[in-house]
Amino acid sequence: MRTTVFRPEGPGPFPLVVINHGSVQDQDQRAKMRPLFLAASEFFVQRGYAVAVPSRPGHGETGGPYLESNHGCANADYRASGNATADSIQAAIAYLVAQPFVKKTDVIVVGQSAGGWGALALASRNPRNVKAVVNFAGGRGGHINDRPNNNCAPERLIEAARSFGASARIPVLSIYAENDTFFAPSISKPLNAAYRAAGGRIEYKLMPAFGLDGHTFFGSGVETWGPIVEEFLKSVR
Repeated sequence: MRTTVFRPEGPGPFPLVVINHGSVQDQDQRAKMRPLFLAASEFFVQRGYAVAVPSRPGHGETGGPYLESNHGCANADYRASGNATADSIQAAIAYLVAQPFVKKTDVIVVGQSAGGWGALALASRNPRNVKAVVNFAGGRGGHINDRPNNNCAPERLIEAARSFGASARIPVLSIYAENDTFFAPSISKPLNAAYRAAGGRIEYKLMPAFGLDGHTFFGSGVETWGPIVEEFLKSVR
């Protein structure tokens, strides 16, 4: 996986943040993806973290086969697509913690949209070197036929969240916005509630409307979410 790395000055080792991008079903759009999350990466680097932004298989410069398909609406399998994303995140972590400038423990996994969904799937595995997960607008199956607030089998998404929460014990901060056109509160609320009811350690934050579409909150709303994330990370030390 082609990965962009940001790091503080000095040799380290630094604690690691892995930021995981979203996805789309269209192959041409995936090929054009260049995830960097500059503002978010700077936020974490300023707090002493090395930050890695991997481009997962089937996306951007990594290319190759797309492993995260939902398998359409009629047969939507969000548990499988989440686990496929989690496989890539786990592979990136395994490589990065072997580097001399990265601490081997206390990894923070951050994900947006499909990347956040994959982070929730990863939390269900309780990897020993991951300390916490921050999920921004995590989910799959939004914007079907490129239509806002048009979701594919959201009840299956909620049940998949329940299955992840059943085994997850890693603390999760889960942030959504009121005007997210991919995962509106009518989906994000029961999704997070199902994860928690199954036993998952998750703190759900529904933020006020942000811009034209709250799904962009992670990339553009650092000044707003920064203090919330900072407080959460202090609480899990």
